[in-house]
Amino acid sequence: MPKMKTIKAAAKRFKATATGKLKRNKAYRRHILTKKTTKNKRNLRHAVMTDSTNVRNMKKILPYV
Repeated sequence: MPKMKTIKAAAKRFKATATGKLKRNKAYRRHILTKKTTKNKRNLRHAVMTDSTNVRNMKKILPYV
């Protein structure tokens, strides 16, 4: 059986925590920031855990994480 390949685009966007959960950054922080409130932009800074509905697919994409 050949080795499974990691999807590199996903590897750059997701990091595994010590317990095996996947951490990701939030979207909507790149441009058009003038119409977003300061509170909204501040909340977009923090990383969050990947939703449980996506974890199974992410484990296939990232087999060695």
